[in-house]
Amino acid sequence: MLSMRPLKPTFKSYLPPLQTDVNKTVQPPIKKLEAKLLPGEIVVNEVNFVRKCIGVDSSQDDLWGKLICTNFKVSFSTHDTLPQQKFQYTNRLLGEHDIPLACVEQVVTVNDAKGKQKVLGSNKKLKFNPMELIIYCKDFRIVRFRFDEAGPESAKKVCLAIAHYSHPADPQLLFGFEFAGKRHHSSTVNGIDPGVGPQTPLFDRPSDWDREIKRTGASEWRVCSINEGYAISPSLPEYFVVPVSLADQDLKQYSGFFTGQRLPLWCWNHPNGSALVRMASIKDPMQQRKLDQRICTAITKSHPKRSDVLKSDLDKTLPNIQDIQAAFVRLRQICVIEPFEETEERWLSSVEGSRWLEYVRTFLKHAAEVVYMLEGQHASVVLQEEEDRDLNCVISSLVLIMLDPHYRSRLGFQGLVQREWVMAGHRFLDRCNHLKKNDREESPLFLLFLNCVWQLMNQYPTAFEFTETYLTVLSDSMWIPIFTTFLFNSSRQHAEHCREFAQSKNITLGEGKTLCFPTVWDWDQQFSRKDQALFNSPLYVGKGTSCIHSGTVKTFKRTKKTYSSTLRGLNSLPNGMLTELDTFPRRNSLAQRLRPDFSVVREAPESPSERFFREWLSRPTDPHGLLLPQLLPSHLRLWRLYFLRWVPEAQISRGGPIMAFHRLSLLADEIESLQAQLRHCSSVGTPPGSTTNPPSSESGRMYFKAHSPDDLPSPPEYLTSSFPFSPVGNLCRRNILGTPLSKFLSGAKIWLSTETLANETL
Repeated sequence: MLSMRPLKPTFKSYLPPLQTDVNKTVQPPIKKLEAKLLPGEIVVNEVNFVRKCIGVDSSQDDLWGKLICTNFKVSFSTHDTLPQQKFQYTNRLLGEHDIPLACVEQVVTVNDAKGKQKVLGSNKKLKFNPMELIIYCKDFRIVRFRFDEAGPESAKKVCLAIAHYSHPADPQLLFGFEFAGKRHHSSTVNGIDPGVGPQTPLFDRPSDWDREIKRTGASEWRVCSINEGYAISPSLPEYFVVPVSLADQDLKQYSGFFTGQRLPLWCWNHPNGSALVRMASIKDPMQQRKLDQRICTAITKSHPKRSDVLKSDLDKTLPNIQDIQAAFVRLRQICVIEPFEETEERWLSSVEGSRWLEYVRTFLKHAAEVVYMLEGQHASVVLQEEEDRDLNCVISSLVLIMLDPHYRSRLGFQGLVQREWVMAGHRFLDRCNHLKKNDREESPLFLLFLNCVWQLMNQYPTAFEFTETYLTVLSDSMWIPIFTTFLFNSSRQHAEHCREFAQSKNITLGEGKTLCFPTVWDWDQQFSRKDQALFNSPLYVGKGTSCIHSGTVKTFKRTKKTYSSTLRGLNSLPNGMLTELDTFPRRNSLAQRLRPDFSVVREAPESPSERFFREWLSRPTDPHGLLLPQLLPSHLRLWRLYFLRWVPEAQISRGGPIMAFHRLSLLADEIESLQAQLRHCSSVGTPPGSTTNPPSSESGRMYFKAHSPDDLPSPPEYLTSSFPFSPVGNLCRRNILGTPLSKFLSGAKIWLSTETLANETL
């Protein structure tokens, strides 16, 4: 038998047979860097070899990729991943590094060698090759890109493209029109069928108003259709509610005397019969008394007890839109200024000096006073403003949230915004300054309203179904120019621009039809159902929450005795005055020794409103009843998640409110899971321990889920106080060039210092 001689080893013999072609297996194919485009979105300009600045003092954490400008967004495409970052909250319309053009506040280019900076606008020229691009965003983000390795001409073109397309000259140049034009022939967007789940009433048809009239018991009010086709007023909705005693012919006659032909609008009816009405001012002084009397008489007739009608002139009692905008700009400068030190006394005093929290308190206080008129005095209230399109929106919405628990649910809140803001003709196009034409018209009134709602939510967390994440995402949606909710000044403007755009693009709409703009309430278009679970508050005590008792499903109704008055914090009146518990004289007070009885003699008697607020504060909180804000400085706080979410120094790793939310979500999900198992066992008649098919845990309402009663995992490593948002990529500290941000934040709108701009020799 012949013995086999071993073969001499060769390099080829060590390789598996299928790996002989090294070039095809060792090097995986590199995916081309491209932007993810929506229907109607096109690439305008792009540049390769761009560095997105992430690190503080070095570039080791920076990302390399392609900077792309489309007609919708500024997109940065990269193969790199951010260090120690796990994103689980994603937007279906925007990528991780995308910035909508409507969110761009200012575009600044920098040249290192020549020491030049330039603020770019529409149709402006750039005479130097930019080495750095800084984008200041309306949501407080500051994003930097470097062009050290990029082609100078390509970098210049992409900077000019971003500046140009972020300043559209006409509303029809907003991306929403191109998106709606493509969407007109398709029922789905990104594979998502819109309109799934409970529908938010849009109040564009009489049936929506009829349901609201029946829900509030406003039997003496009716739906009016005299503005169909916007025949009476260009800013009013086609359908609104008026007193039954006012005939259409009389309303047509009265309309010409009101500013903008805006007739009085019904907002809400109290169970005691009093009504909340909003209206514009009367232009003709000769007709003012006559019309006031007729309107008040009609409102009085609608009240079962014929109570008085009280008027609140908001133009005389509240700050104007310019004051609110100035306070917001000051707060924005404080929140991104360098260096950031929240514990520094000067920073806290600067926040107070911005007057933003003062204005929040002013609006909450005025809304509480209107609540007293409706609830305490049983009187109807008319909110009056010059045009009835700004301050009235804030006050009417806050009053309804305080009085009616329906508006503290997510669906009810969305209907409230749709009715009191969108259909009532709030100028979102001008107040958001989407066209960046008139800075004097810009004012963050809707953000101010959301901030007031957050204050109420922070004081009464069990009364609201939604979370601060929901409010933040809703505010961010203003800068996504796709949703009709925040894109126009009125319903008529929406209809006219849609008709003109369809004609210019030869889109056949048909009679009575319009372009299919999505509303912001179609949350499935932005987020998965998993991510939408972050909108649900684990502390919310819903009316009629189901529970299991002895195997039987019963309704869980909390009595007032189960609430602790200690949750209210300090005893205070909504007008900021302290109660008797807080007004003890200081020990060894000189005034007390000199005039021991003078304070008693001069003490003003308690007013009816103060008595109303004191009695309410002495009772336990009812999350399904009246809510009144507490307005001492210790009660009002800065909305950290919104204003400080992009500031790395302000973030708490594995800390902050998100940790409480995480733990409460696990407990709430565990309770829901146990209740579902008990209901299942009760329906099939088997003991809880022998359940064969337990309900799926995916059906829970919470983002964080408890897999079993004994399995409460530790918080994820990536949680910080800014969750679900990320501060990565924000320029809030000293940059590579060492230029302090304070030089970029000296003006109200132009963030570059005027001194720097004056010295430019371009």
